[in-house]
Amino acid sequence: MRFLRGMGGVLLWIVASLIGLVGAVLCVTIILLPLGIPVLLIARRMFGIATKLLLPREMSHPVDEAAKSLRRTRKRAGRKLPDAPGTTDVADAGKKAHKRMQKGGRRLRKQVAG
Repeated sequence: MRFLRGMGGVLLWIVASLIGLVGAVLCVTIILLPLGIPVLLIARRMFGIATKLLLPREMSHPVDEAAKSLRRTRKRAGRKLPDAPGTTDVADAGKKAHKRMQKGGRRLRKQVAG
């Protein structure tokens, strides 16, 4: 999958550069300037999309990946807690895991703010 995204990004980069070249030629001729500017803007958007395709998903969608990582950590913590002393069932363990995650988040916010 990563290879296909990379190949798509490279091909889109080449197409965007050709469209940008056409837009630049259109902008050089004064009569076709109103056509050249939108073509250059389209090429710019295509460059942005190609860059996103070439970058890893963690770089192009950092918030989504951080949320996904946090969900995985919560699940792992919830699975490990029923074996901990003082827990009677899975629901109790889940509540304790949630409280620990909240407490950790508060500590992290205090460290960042202070």
